[in-house]
Amino acid sequence: MVTGILPIALENATKAMSVLMGLDKEYVGVMHLHKDFNENLLKDAVLNFIGKIKQIPPVKSAVRRVERERIIYFFDIVEKEGKDVLFKVGCEAGTYVRKLCHDIGQFLKIGAHLTELRRTKVGNFLEEDSHGLIEVKDAYDFWKDDGDSSKLKKILIPVEHAIPHVKRIFVKDSAIEPVCNGSPLYIGGITRIQEGIENEEVVSVFSLKEELVAFGNSKMNSREMFDAKKGVAVKTDRVFMKKGIYPRWNEELPPPSTT
Repeated sequence: MVTGILPIALENATKAMSVLMGLDKEYVGVMHLHKDFNENLLKDAVLNFIGKIKQIPPVKSAVRRVERERIIYFFDIVEKEGKDVLFKVGCEAGTYVRKLCHDIGQFLKIGAHLTELRRTKVGNFLEEDSHGLIEVKDAYDFWKDDGDSSKLKKILIPVEHAIPHVKRIFVKDSAIEPVCNGSPLYIGGITRIQEGIENEEVVSVFSLKEELVAFGNSKMNSREMFDAKKGVAVKTDRVFMKKGIYPRWNEELPPPSTT
């Protein structure tokens, strides 16, 4: 009884899944209490599960069953009907909501389990922007059979729109082709830097037209990139742009700025 949002990447965009899998999530679910419990006392009790909590993944899980820390941003009791509790929870990626319900039941000393769950938000992906599998299949069939891509274009999201949480570095046109060939990004190729970049952070490299060129690991923080005269700013990791779109040519542009 689990439904809701699942971001799916196609073709070259699969390279972005590494930065999408760790996004925070929101759920709406139903927790069944094994014994009836006062609603106000229940609301007070769940406050103990807000913030950093420790979880051991359930027996039926795809990870090692070792204790780990996760963050619960909120756990709101929306409605209670008998032993069934409708709730909304916001949590860090990797949180097991069914284990969370079980632990709440243990804390209350009455027992509880999850009976229904719907994922309503993943990072900046919202439920109202999602599409059912039948809708996706129909849109694909319209394109394949009739050449009509209008419905498919309403469903597909450019990879650039899916990664606003990844800090950006904008580069000169002349720096794009070397990066597409796996070269590191040097200070001389940068035109603009987003503030807040830390050393060894995954960053995105963008063209001046706001096209995603590559992901890479920063070798300096934002201030160091701005102040440096030379050196490697980013070690290229995953390239998205095809080679040859921006042939290398010489140009002189102003020093990088911060945004």
